[in-house]
Amino acid sequence: MTKKQTPMMEQYQKVKDQYPDAFLFYRLGDFYELFNDDAVKGAQLLELTLTTRNHSAKNPIPMCGVPHRAVENYVDILIDKGYKVAICEQMEDPKKAKGMVKRAVTRLVTPGTRMDLSGDAARQNNYLTAISATQGKFSLAYTDLSTGELKTTTLDSISAIVNELVNLRSKETVVDGQLPDGLTDQLTKRNILQSHQPTILKNAEVSYLTQDLASTDQQHVVALLVSYLLTTQKRSLAHMQRAVAYQPSAFMKIDHYSKTNLELMTNMRSGKRQGTLSWLLDETKTAMGSRLLKRWLDRPLIDKDQINERQDKVQELLDHYFERSNLQQELIKVYDLERLAGRVAYGSVNGRDLIQLKTSLMQVPKIKYVLETLDSPVFESLEKRLDPLGDVASLIDSAIVDDPPIAVTDGGLIKAGYNKQLDQYRDAMNNGKQWIADLQAHEREATGINNLKIGYNHVFGYYIEVTKVNLSKIPKDRYERKQTLVNAERFSTPELKEKEALIMGAQEKSTALEYDLFVDIRERVKREIKRLQKLAQALSELDVLQSFAVVSEDYHFVRPKMNTGHTLKIKEGRHPVVEKVHGAPGICPQRRYDGRSD
Repeated sequence: MTKKQTPMMEQYQKVKDQYPDAFLFYRLGDFYELFNDDAVKGAQLLELTLTTRNHSAKNPIPMCGVPHRAVENYVDILIDKGYKVAICEQMEDPKKAKGMVKRAVTRLVTPGTRMDLSGDAARQNNYLTAISATQGKFSLAYTDLSTGELKTTTLDSISAIVNELVNLRSKETVVDGQLPDGLTDQLTKRNILQSHQPTILKNAEVSYLTQDLASTDQQHVVALLVSYLLTTQKRSLAHMQRAVAYQPSAFMKIDHYSKTNLELMTNMRSGKRQGTLSWLLDETKTAMGSRLLKRWLDRPLIDKDQINERQDKVQELLDHYFERSNLQQELIKVYDLERLAGRVAYGSVNGRDLIQLKTSLMQVPKIKYVLETLDSPVFESLEKRLDPLGDVASLIDSAIVDDPPIAVTDGGLIKAGYNKQLDQYRDAMNNGKQWIADLQAHEREATGINNLKIGYNHVFGYYIEVTKVNLSKIPKDRYERKQTLVNAERFSTPELKEKEALIMGAQEKSTALEYDLFVDIRERVKREIKRLQKLAQALSELDVLQSFAVVSEDYHFVRPKMNTGHTLKIKEGRHPVVEKVHGAPGICPQRRYDGRSD
């Protein structure tokens, strides 16, 4: 006979049954707890102390826990190891709950859906992919949830799919059915987590994101990917960009083996970035520029006009050193707008993020001015895309303090003068005692009772106390009787009651109002996400172009002349990566290559 579980463990098990392939972090007070197999495995992976619940029971329940303030660190460890984590929160105040506290999973973190990336990871995309197989062909979709990028293509072989997955460095792919054994084996071999999304959601969000796709197969795979995000993330995807179809044949075809051997992104010996082409070329000033550079290296252009247009812009920056230097100084102050937009949409943005957004937007007019001083037609289109979003910058500047706290629920976020009611709460908190003292002086003067006093206790709150010998001096109907003592009477007034309520509830109301105001500001910023994303794209492009110009100048690179034939001529060729590894540019022995390219 199976022993009946406690109500809490019944609740835990119901939630766990919904997420059998994820570690369930179950909120209990100030800790997230793991139970049963999750606890045994989690304690080993996270180096936690494994304990038990119900020590005296015949079969005690294994458990371990982590502090709620440090939970992200532990989640990151599990995600880096290729696992999923379901975060189960308390959905009501335990002090006010009747019976069991309601709990629910508020988000599912997976290798492909990480939003908060820092350090070197912030300069790389984290792609979640989806695959659908139909009649011998494969549809692929991918997105970076933190930036909203969403693209799709159709491929005709397992090798082509694997090549795209490896090039994208995808750690997780979503499927809706059985994949060919060969593909499944490749995914397993490459440690790509397979997540199943059995149903396609039919809603406005899916329809909006797929509306530009002509292929029904591509519509399906994008809908599959978006459905998985909606199911697991349980929040707005307002920052997601409409899906764009692409053809791998529109770019230079380089398989992942060649990219590995060419060491475009990763050094074969060390596994690090140093000693690679991206390491050499990356003089970008922003994280989003660094990510765009990697995408350009991953998909080299093959259209002559596009190549020449890009090189014209690099040449313009190369020829204008001072303007380029000014541009770099402004770009340094630009934060990761792509991921800031994602956090705004996701509802995870805090006050410091908004200050970073304001700081970034304040640089845009200066960057536009630099491009205007170049007075070059090659930058006209890009310059027009630099929308300063002055309305957003002004909103944040008027509302958010310059050095806000990390938490958005503890107060201290909103500037004085932004909201009249908030100012009154703060005035009550900061000047309540002075107001009481001023009222006491005023009442003494108005009544002529020199020993009239205003006091406070926890039972009756604030009161005006008058000794019995002075009761006759009180003007008629001036006060409301509140309490009778042996030698005195205590009174109140509507004004004092109002001020008491204001003072006593000021801190709580102030904090709650600040959060409401912050949410309103966040939602107003959220409505401008599309503009913000367009700006981010333009700034990223400009950042990569200036990076190319810097590297070209530093290493004395020469602009190649493009031709439509198959002849490749290299004069006085050098290996730039080798030069940089050895510490200084040098000239290799003069040589000339005349060859035919297949």
